[in-house]
Amino acid sequence: MISVIIPTYNRAEFIEEAVWSVLRQNFASFEVIVVDDGSTDASRDLVNRIVRGADGRVRYLRRENGGAAAARNTGIQAARFDTICFLDSDDRFMPGKLALQYDLMKRAPFNISHTREIWYRRGELLSQKKKHQPPHGDVFFQSLRMCVVGMSTVMVRRGIFDRYGLFDETLPCCEDYEFWLRISPHEQFLLVPKPLTRKNGGRPDQLSVRYRQGMDRYRIRALVRLLESGAIAGRRYAAALAELKRKCRIYGTGCIKHGRAEEGRAVLEIPNRLGP
Repeated sequence: MISVIIPTYNRAEFIEEAVWSVLRQNFASFEVIVVDDGSTDASRDLVNRIVRGADGRVRYLRRENGGAAAARNTGIQAARFDTICFLDSDDRFMPGKLALQYDLMKRAPFNISHTREIWYRRGELLSQKKKHQPPHGDVFFQSLRMCVVGMSTVMVRRGIFDRYGLFDETLPCCEDYEFWLRISPHEQFLLVPKPLTRKNGGRPDQLSVRYRQGMDRYRIRALVRLLESGAIAGRRYAAALAELKRKCRIYGTGCIKHGRAEEGRAVLEIPNRLGP
């Protein structure tokens, strides 16, 4: 009933425990699809060892390196079931996640749900600020400033991808931010108010660390795409344009300050061509 997609790239240290956190779930019918995005470490051997002992529940797909969005899209296209979950290869599902979330979605008219998370950084438990609490229902306005839907928490009906498309493979990061903005004007999000995913962070190999200084460049691109799509109007358009102006101001002035004046001026000019 559920396809769990785990994209991975050189995460041999973590991938086994990620897969086992799914295999230990008390849920009757699921598959795990590990999409190896061209790893050069021992990931292939580790996953194939699990595949041999998992009674057909784990599949290993290998592709040329193309980024997280491309790896997730490969998993979506290969999935056998109509309910899809994602798990980053350094995160973990908590016991009972699939059963509880699936049952709640079955009883509610939602095509997508997400849960709370437990956050760890370099092994230490982190407290979360109020702005990081995931929203329920209409998540669009909260999604403008930052990504408020954890990728490793979501459960999605396949029809979502049929209606709104797959993840944007041109984005090296923030592809989740762009995707939630694309669908949230049209879909309500069910929040399961329990921490059912453990998120592990603070390492230099993570996209959020590698692109930390330039992530707003890709969020700006996502906002421009949304505003030019014609998919939003009224309050939603005004709020998205205001957030675009804020992000362009911060990123553009930062570029100028750090000696990239041409890029900075081009970014500051972006909102002017979109109009009220």
